[in-house]
Amino acid sequence: MARVKFGAFVAPHHPIGEHPTLQLQRDLELAAHLDKLGYDEFWCGEHHSTGWEVIASPELFLAAAGERTHNIKLGTGVISLPYHHPFNVAQRLVQLDHMTRGRLIFGSGPGALPSDAYTLGIDPMVQRDRQDEAIGVIRKLLRGDDRFTHESDWFTLKDAKLQLLPLQEDLPFAVASMISPSGMTLAGKHGTGVLSIGSMSSAGLQALPTQWSFAETAAAEHGNVVNRDNWRVVMSWHIAETREQAKAEAKNGLYRWHNEYTVGTLMRPGAQPYSSPDEAVSDEVLAAGGGLIGTPDDMIKAVKDMLELTGGFGTVIGFAHDWANREATLRSWDMVARYVIPEVNGMLDNYRESQQYVINNREVFDRAGEAVMAKIMSNEQAVAAMKQEADGQAAMPAHHAPDLSDKSSSGG
Repeated sequence: MARVKFGAFVAPHHPIGEHPTLQLQRDLELAAHLDKLGYDEFWCGEHHSTGWEVIASPELFLAAAGERTHNIKLGTGVISLPYHHPFNVAQRLVQLDHMTRGRLIFGSGPGALPSDAYTLGIDPMVQRDRQDEAIGVIRKLLRGDDRFTHESDWFTLKDAKLQLLPLQEDLPFAVASMISPSGMTLAGKHGTGVLSIGSMSSAGLQALPTQWSFAETAAAEHGNVVNRDNWRVVMSWHIAETREQAKAEAKNGLYRWHNEYTVGTLMRPGAQPYSSPDEAVSDEVLAAGGGLIGTPDDMIKAVKDMLELTGGFGTVIGFAHDWANREATLRSWDMVARYVIPEVNGMLDNYRESQQYVINNREVFDRAGEAVMAKIMSNEQAVAAMKQEADGQAAMPAHHAPDLSDKSSSGG
């Protein structure tokens, strides 16, 4: 496996109460901040209801983010394909890939919010089949296949062909996966990457060990190959210098997010409200899949445990949220970049080896100081200068004479 990459997923999840324009600007500022810190990927989603998830067009948002960033990959996380004509999706992807200089990742899903599908008059029972159909059509368009016609019960294409192809010769694809095997199976069928969003729940964590096998089985059935390097696993965290500080910073926001949004708005089956902010960050709740709130060392362990649980994947995607205030949130992302990423990827191992090598071979390196002194003593002018300096110091009053013990003991 290659080194583990790190990114962010901005659904976004913002509690109602802040100026919408400023919320969007803050999310763009986060993209720029993560780009400066060296994160690999930045994803944003598509939602049309609930009041908490306010980006309706990931393509529009990522176009703006592309102007504020330089290196970070930009992923649509995700475009809900049943809501759009596939030809229009393909056209927007091509334009966005050129506008971001080849940094686009195309992530798709069937549509996560039932309220969105209801508003658009789409039967939830057909959403996954429509996503499957749309992916096949979009792949043909982005490959630059010969003109083709496609008749469907929800869209029509006649002699379709893109007049401009993506800047990337092989634009990366990913599909969203929750708890059921459908997302992984779809990834295997089309040979795409995966964005595992269900890993944020206890049920999703329990399903992870077997998830990748669905992708491999479907890939084999359709003559494709899937690669774990293209598997992205979403994790929730808030990091601070101590666990106590991390919990104090995150507990009120996490309490509100869970009670007001997950339970109160989505009414997620099985989810129960927390009785208090302290319960939201209790060890019992966090251990059951409520998120990682702790120190860099805690997160290093959590990532390594997740790699072992799944059998390996390519990218850790951090779920962006407003559990803590803005300053603490940015500091959390900063600490992950400074301490977690290099530790997970073994970037500090050679530093430690080099340090220990010097410690263990002190006798060898002390000889270098002896060589310098021998060279000085072999030079009559240098010896005379040293004697003159010593005589001058001896003639000084006691209270002016410097303490030479440290200098002599260090060989200076």
